[in-house]
Amino acid sequence: MKNPPKLVVFSDLDGTLLDHETYLWKPAESALRRLAALRVPVVLTSSKTACEMKVLQDDMGLGDWPAIVENGAGVIGLSDVHPPEIYSDLRKALDRLPARLRQSFQGFGDLTVEEISTLTGLPNADAQRAKARRYSEPGLWSGTDKTLAEFTSALARESLMAQQGGRFLTVSFGRTKADAMDTVIKTLRAEITLALGDAPNDFAMLEKADLGVIVANPHRAVPPLLSGEKDGRIMRTQALGPAGWNHAVHGILDELGFAEGRTLNG
Repeated sequence: MKNPPKLVVFSDLDGTLLDHETYLWKPAESALRRLAALRVPVVLTSSKTACEMKVLQDDMGLGDWPAIVENGAGVIGLSDVHPPEIYSDLRKALDRLPARLRQSFQGFGDLTVEEISTLTGLPNADAQRAKARRYSEPGLWSGTDKTLAEFTSALARESLMAQQGGRFLTVSFGRTKADAMDTVIKTLRAEITLALGDAPNDFAMLEKADLGVIVANPHRAVPPLLSGEKDGRIMRTQALGPAGWNHAVHGILDELGFAEGRTLNG
């Protein structure tokens, strides 16, 4: 039988590979072990910072692979990818917005480590890593839907954009997870890509990949029909978070012809 194609997996974290409430990934452990045995790269893609991502990569045994950080604004683990740090420019642009709009957005840069810890449920050390931004600013929107539209328009005039993630509205200079995928795909020489996510900031990534999975998350509105769902290229899980991730990955590996424990990507 012909070997399966060289696969690269791109995965969101919060609400997808990490449980929305507990941040645990253990329900996905068997699929992660299978991918590791096959030497299939698992590229974590998240709004998390580089220092947050490195801790998670080490915990999951994914330190050999690159990761996409801060919603695509940066890539770590590739020696030739070093985007300039632009966080201070972003914060200055935010502060130029009309006060009535700016006051409705509370970013991590407006919060203390203790406040981020309370907001997220993270221990202080993890909250400190979450605050170590380089490229983007996650935060909470306290205004109305109407003023959010005004906020988005004001951001655009500053060359900024807002993406809704699993928990936070993240402001950046516009680079997305899908944009960063191209760099990783080229470097890892992927022949087929699988992407998994649960939130609006994941949808472009799911549509870019050859195969996509919308992971069920009851804490979010039901996602709209995505391009690729009608032809079966994108599927939805019934199980939630990492349990849904685990079931979907095992099923896709089976369909692609990957056998348990065989090294096909090495």
